[in-house]
Amino acid sequence: MKKSYWIIGLLIIIAASFFVWFYILKPTDNNEQNIQTAEVVRRDIGSTVLATGIIKPQVGAEVKVGSRISGIVEKLRANIGDYVTAGQVIAELDNAELTAKLNQNLANLNKAKADYEYAQLNLERQKSLREQNYIPQQQYDIAENAFKVAEAQLKQAEANVEVSKVQLSYTTIYALTSGVIASVSTQEGETVMAGLAAPTFVNIIDLNRLEVQVYVDETDIGKIEEGQDATFTVDTYPETDFTGKVTAIYPKAVIQDNVVNYIVVVEIDDFQDKILRPEMTTTVIIQLETRKNVLTVPSRAIARERGNRIVTVIDEGEQVQKKIKTGWYNNSYTEVTEGLKEGEKVLLPE
Repeated sequence: MKKSYWIIGLLIIIAASFFVWFYILKPTDNNEQNIQTAEVVRRDIGSTVLATGIIKPQVGAEVKVGSRISGIVEKLRANIGDYVTAGQVIAELDNAELTAKLNQNLANLNKAKADYEYAQLNLERQKSLREQNYIPQQQYDIAENAFKVAEAQLKQAEANVEVSKVQLSYTTIYALTSGVIASVSTQEGETVMAGLAAPTFVNIIDLNRLEVQVYVDETDIGKIEEGQDATFTVDTYPETDFTGKVTAIYPKAVIQDNVVNYIVVVEIDDFQDKILRPEMTTTVIIQLETRKNVLTVPSRAIARERGNRIVTVIDEGEQVQKKIKTGWYNNSYTEVTEGLKEGEKVLLPE
């Protein structure tokens, strides 16, 4: 009886050992069941450049309006945020002194006209008398000289009046362009002094003439060309994709935190009925040329080693590392220009 128990126990131990070996400890030759691979295939690949930017006014879209003469601000007709049209009055200076000056010059002009008319009549009379030899030549010369002096004084008086009118017109400040008032730097009752530079009253920005200045890394700037399409978003409208085109590439680099960037200008095509404002931060995607029917692998299959790009190829169950050369890439795939053949399988990291 004891012998039977011993035999049954031995069989149980053997069965348990077989189970552990076969289902747990036995090595498998099918390692590929636990790895992910991707096939090298041909596809069209469109590359993009992702960068950040800032919305800026176009050249001429921001205008500083100031005074060309000194004076006291009598009326200020502009507030920050107001929309103004070209030619609209935004400020007036005290014009009492210049009005008096104009009136004085007008009076001088009237006197100069009277003197001129008298000198003209006198010259004609003296000319007639001279032709009849009733007066000497000297008397005629005096009349002719008086006429020339009166004529010069009339022209001077007319010029003084024009100058006074122009100076008086400077007391009324007009908007030189249509747009939104971004800042006001004076107030009623304040005295402005015009020197070498006209004191600024207001800044006007045309919000319909904005552009995006994109900071593109030096590694990507060689791919950017004028005319390329771009899309961008701003934080205030995260669900809206704005469109534009590359219109310029600045030749001078901008260095920020030891990173070399170049400014790429994107002209905005469509404002999507939204209000964009200067200094808004943007996330920009610039569309590069699409490569047709090129060899590609998933970008995550590529590793870097000592400046080289490496992929692991599955060849008859063996893992073989290969050095490759790459071309364009997007968020998912990278073009392979050298080192792989169509149909090969590459290892994907877990």
